[in-house]
Amino acid sequence: MRIGLIKPDYPDEKRVALLPEDIQDFENELVVETGFGEYLDVSDDEYIAKGCIIKGRGEIYRECDTIFNLKLTQPSDYEYLRENQMIIGWTHPTGSGTDFMEKQAIPKKLIIVDLDNIFPFIFTADRKISIDFLKPNFIWKNSFMAGYSSTIHALVSFGMVPDSSTKVAVLSSGNVAQGAYNAITGYNCDVRMFYRKTMNEFYDSIKDYNLIINGIEIDSDNEHIITKKQLDTLRKGTFIIDAAADAGRAVEGTHYTSISKPVYKENGLYFYEVNNSPSIFYRKSSSIISKVMSDIVFSKDVKRYWDLIS
Repeated sequence: MRIGLIKPDYPDEKRVALLPEDIQDFENELVVETGFGEYLDVSDDEYIAKGCIIKGRGEIYRECDTIFNLKLTQPSDYEYLRENQMIIGWTHPTGSGTDFMEKQAIPKKLIIVDLDNIFPFIFTADRKISIDFLKPNFIWKNSFMAGYSSTIHALVSFGMVPDSSTKVAVLSSGNVAQGAYNAITGYNCDVRMFYRKTMNEFYDSIKDYNLIINGIEIDSDNEHIITKKQLDTLRKGTFIIDAAADAGRAVEGTHYTSISKPVYKENGLYFYEVNNSPSIFYRKSSSIISKVMSDIVFSKDVKRYWDLIS
């Protein structure tokens, strides 16, 4: 089958999801947007040499029933979307992509393949279909990068250099939290990692921390890792980095920020809520993503995704 690869225009997104070096014996015909690899100085000719077809954005949407767009489709592309088209990538239908789902995906009967690292699903009409051939943690290295990138970028943006007097809480022990822990421990500060079983200990001491890094994503709008009531108990100037980028759910009342405007202040507290932070280190992240996406999307016949909805 044919897959159209769109250069993502999500704010500040620079990752290149497929590199020529990873294209080998693919079962799909790839139609790649002009300038797809420009952030890594990869020319269109390099994709052509690997058997890809180069076309403009509008042509790709018109001619391809399957579209790969690494990050959430932006309003500038809404006019191109066709009914029953399949969109593969990180749409986050129950998170940052909720508005897109309500205004575009559902009315246009789009088939959304959301490649979440832990819970990959296909969303179509009123159905939510598990992608059984994708195992949990298939792209764990990108999740690790999310934790690492969020922490480094947040500190720089906030103008903060932690030291031995800085008390830090890292929530969770998953991939995102491990990346955050790897980054923050380089500053020789007072760090403690909390797990779901020890969260009560965190809550008992929550007001003692200068920096809180969350690595937990929530599946429900009705529960939170940190509530507004708990936020009210924090000391003035506390910095909260939501490395899981689960705005409004993990930390109640928060909203997304961007790489260009990553930190906001509210009620004396500071918040970081960027949901594409690995793009900060886009060279390393692109290498990670390309190898995984080659294996799970591009190399094998994409018909296997279509078959799941039949």
